[in-house]
Amino acid sequence: IAFMALALVAIIGGVLLLNLNKVVHMVVALIFTFVSIAGIYILLSAEFIAAVQVLIYSGAITIIMLFGIMLTKPYDESEATTGKWRKILVFLGVLGFAFAVYLGIYHLDIQQVPTTLHEDNTLQIGKALYSKYIFTFVFVSVLLLVALIRASIIAKREDK
Repeated sequence: IAFMALALVAIIGGVLLLNLNKVVHMVVALIFTFVSIAGIYILLSAEFIAAVQVLIYSGAITIIMLFGIMLTKPYDESEATTGKWRKILVFLGVLGFAFAVYLGIYHLDIQQVPTTLHEDNTLQIGKALYSKYIFTFVFVSVLLLVALIRASIIAKREDK
C-alpha cells in the first residue's frame, strides 16, 4: 500500500510537471516526485540513497533550477499552446503506460535470492563508487562543473 501510494504521488508529480504552465509550479511538482522516490528508496531499505535523494535532488537541484529560472527571461504567455487535445493525449499516454506496466508485471516471476544489500549499504556504495566507477564519477563531476560555468556565462550575456 505504501509503495502504491508513493508511486502514485511520483506519477502525479511527473504528469503535473508536464502539464502545468508556471515554472515555479512545475518545480514544486518535481519536488513531490523526488520526495516520493526517496520514500520508495526507504521501502527498499536504502536509507542512505533516500537521504541523498532528498538532499541533492529535492534540495540542491531544485534550488539551482529556481535560480536558473530567475536568471532567464520570463515565460511568454502568448506562445502557450495548451489545448484540450494535448490533455487528452497525455491522459491516454499515461493510461497506456499503466496498462503496459500492468501487463508486463502481471506474469513476472522473480526468484527470491538472499542478499546482504541492506547491511552497510553506505560502505558498499562508497567502495563501488571509488573503485569500480571512479572514472565515471570524475567524468560526471567535470561535466557538471563545465555545465555550471557555461550556464553562468549564458546568464551574464547581455542582449544586443
